[in-house]
Amino acid sequence: MLFRRHTKKRQSIEREELLDVGPSPEQAHAGRMRLVTIGLSMAFLVALVWFVCWKVGQYALNQYVYNSPAFAIRQIDVQTDGVLSAESIRNWASVRPGENLLALDLMRLKRDLESQPWIRTVAIERLLPHTLKLRVSEREAVAQTMVMQPRSNGDFEKIVFLLDEDGFMMKPLDSKYQASQTGMSIDHLPMLLGVQVNEMQAGRQVESPQIRAALTLLIEYERSPMYGLVELQRINVSSPEILQVTTSQGAEITFSLNNFELQFRRWRAIYEMYEKSGRAVASLDLSIANNLPVRWVAANTLQPIAPKVVRPLRLRKKHV
Repeated sequence: MLFRRHTKKRQSIEREELLDVGPSPEQAHAGRMRLVTIGLSMAFLVALVWFVCWKVGQYALNQYVYNSPAFAIRQIDVQTDGVLSAESIRNWASVRPGENLLALDLMRLKRDLESQPWIRTVAIERLLPHTLKLRVSEREAVAQTMVMQPRSNGDFEKIVFLLDEDGFMMKPLDSKYQASQTGMSIDHLPMLLGVQVNEMQAGRQVESPQIRAALTLLIEYERSPMYGLVELQRINVSSPEILQVTTSQGAEITFSLNNFELQFRRWRAIYEMYEKSGRAVASLDLSIANNLPVRWVAANTLQPIAPKVVRPLRLRKKHV
């Protein structure tokens, strides 16, 4: 019996020892803290190594690339498709020979140049080791408008604005910015009448549907069968549904705001029909679909149109 009790007691102690093999909560917490500490230490070490490498790389770039005379700008190659002088474009770019070619902020340079009203877009290219290449596409005026601005002495001053085919307003270009100092003539540009004063802001794109339609009409005119036969002199944009066009011979032509190609073809057909009988169109309403009202006069009573060179649409001369 005594042996049997000792055996049971020994088995009970062994079972308690077997049940107590796992770590205590304190030991488990300490183990987790060690793992967290090791992880944070490794992360800090990696961040420190990365920061040191970044600083060393930055120093190397500044020392051997961005401040290196091996990449100093020696030539600013400018080409433009309009009338701006290369020197004017270089001045607006504010880039001087000797600056580091690789250190240039090309996006800032592009933004600064395209903020000039007469520049549409700029393509910039680095040609290592010493050349900066600028390719400029200019805005070309297709129409003009004007406003009478009062002066302090009671008189009025005529302020002229030019518009390109996209409706951007520009002031006439000063001759000092042009490749040729003879000055750019704007007398041939059609005059837009009825433009609201709040639309006349240089560097701004007009929003008026009538003005945008008038500019589209001018572009379509250069592709139309009427180009060279008549000259569009004035376009009244004050009406919300039509455009009133006056030619250099005094003819009054009414257009709707769309489908100009068809309207120009109809005008050409009527023009040829009356020309054969020695007559000329004095007024014509193309804005309606049928039974076009036409008023005619004898052709010999009209002032002949001034001879002009028919040029391809938007043909520009390059200046280097």
